[in-house]
Amino acid sequence: MSSDPEILQGEIDRLRLQVESLQAKSGAKSISIGNYLLTRLAQLGATSMFGVPGDFNLGFLDLVEDHPEIDWVGNCNELNAAYAADGYARIKEGSLGVVTTTFGVGELSAINGIAGAFSEMVPVLHIVGVPSTTQQKNKPILHHTLGDGRYDAYLKAASQFTIFNAEIKDKPSAAQLIDQAITTCITRARPVYLTLPTDLVLAEVSSEPLNIPLSNAPSPNPSPEEEFVLETIQQRVKEAEGDVVVIIDACVMRHRVRTEVQDFLKQTGFPVYATPMGKTAINENYTRYGGVYIGSLTPAAIKDRVEHAKLIISIGSLASDFNTGNFSYNIPTRRHIELHSTYTQIQYAHFDGVGMKQLLPKLTEKLSSLHAVASKLEVPKFVKPVPDESTDTITHAWFWPRVASLFRPNDIIVTETGTSNFGILDVPLPENTILVNQILWGSIGWSVGSCLGAALAGKAIGRDRVILFVGDGSLYISYLYLNILRIDLSNRQLTVQEISTIIKKSLKPIIFVINNKGYSVEKFIHGKQRRYNDISQWNYKKILETFNDDDKFETASYSARTKQEVSALLDSPSFTSANKIQLVDISMEALDAPYALQKQFELSGGTDVYAPVQ
Repeated sequence: MSSDPEILQGEIDRLRLQVESLQAKSGAKSISIGNYLLTRLAQLGATSMFGVPGDFNLGFLDLVEDHPEIDWVGNCNELNAAYAADGYARIKEGSLGVVTTTFGVGELSAINGIAGAFSEMVPVLHIVGVPSTTQQKNKPILHHTLGDGRYDAYLKAASQFTIFNAEIKDKPSAAQLIDQAITTCITRARPVYLTLPTDLVLAEVSSEPLNIPLSNAPSPNPSPEEEFVLETIQQRVKEAEGDVVVIIDACVMRHRVRTEVQDFLKQTGFPVYATPMGKTAINENYTRYGGVYIGSLTPAAIKDRVEHAKLIISIGSLASDFNTGNFSYNIPTRRHIELHSTYTQIQYAHFDGVGMKQLLPKLTEKLSSLHAVASKLEVPKFVKPVPDESTDTITHAWFWPRVASLFRPNDIIVTETGTSNFGILDVPLPENTILVNQILWGSIGWSVGSCLGAALAGKAIGRDRVILFVGDGSLYISYLYLNILRIDLSNRQLTVQEISTIIKKSLKPIIFVINNKGYSVEKFIHGKQRRYNDISQWNYKKILETFNDDDKFETASYSARTKQEVSALLDSPSFTSANKIQLVDISMEALDAPYALQKQFELSGGTDVYAPVQ
């Protein structure tokens, strides 16, 4: 079904808002700028706000705490808050993640998480409480400033990692600027930076624009170019005699085209494969789904089928190194068509402005007659049996196919940068599962904060089971606290404290700690025996007890040192019911890793990366 009515309505609403902003209506109801912002967020279904209190945002947080629809989550630090907003936005498609920090010290702490959201195309609104408009004008040497009067320094830093910066400076422009910021965030699927001065939080503006909804629909495709693109793709498919393979990637999820893609595949019958970042963009029990394609890292049956197709159509691709097997795709440009959110690439021709959201339904209509031919193309069955290993030592080759028995339809699965991201790739996941990973930005420790946000979003939409896979090196204390405690940074461990927030919010994820005594990804890049890639060992079974707010919540912790112990848990109804937060310490060998991870770093040169040029 065409999405044109949605696009048209979005354009109408945008024009109505522009007209509304130019009209000063007498007798209109007023609302504070802070509550105007919160109302807009609530209208879009953003029911959780992440962040840390600071003196320049406290007045705004009064409004947040009193708001009937938005829950102030409160995080252990700003970096984790940004991670959580990222995870929330990935699950609440069509909405956005929101993080609120204070001027300078707070916002800079969040910037790594914001950069990750930018890199991976995740809509996160970063609200920053800033000094009053008078202080910004007179530039006194306030705390949290650099002491040299540069009040714009932090905005300049943020501008490198956001698609739009909105500085609220006065009442007349506030509502329009808020609407523009949020609309840009949700339509471009990138972070946006919004400042809220202390003296404008309670200043009142007209509430009339709130009667017009904000639209997340993209701008319409230009008609002549779109028609030419449709005719050209139809001709290329005809020349290929229907021998077409489709590869789906992350932007299918980021730009909300799952439904359009699913209909396209069903109506055409084309075989479909995913990239690592695109895994679960389509149900993996779909009969025409063949698994994950990662260039030369791909199993032979999948690699042969994809690379020998006469035509490959990529939808929403993000061609990063880890997503493409270190750029080892064997797909000639002359056999390649790419559909993106804002353009289409047909072989060597680029068509700017022709986005996939509107193009796909029309392309489906033109190519549906090929179903009888395309449905006969062979698709390898996507399975991953549990290997029969002689030892009882837990290996990655055994663990990932075995843990698949835990997964159920509608689960949210979060995997950490490193072994977990690679280990999950070959495991078929149940219908309507959502896999959340961060393969492009790859910030160690991201998954714990992201799990918090994903779990809150999941709870809001009826997806209560969340499963997190995180390495021991990714789990523990953030840089901030390490510096305060004067702990050696060579033993840095990240983000464990956000588990306390997960418990506080009565969330019940199952957390698997892949305990292999260090930073596995770094070891395979360089320095397998170096001490800087090792970490100190902690008692992981005590983590939930430590963060359990005086034992208010039910928790359970386990250790698994053998395959038998893992299987006993996975076969236990009380464990798989996920009726409380649970943590499992999984012991693995330090230099064991999933096959795809090992091959990835062989391709990239491994330990030879730092060898001198001969």
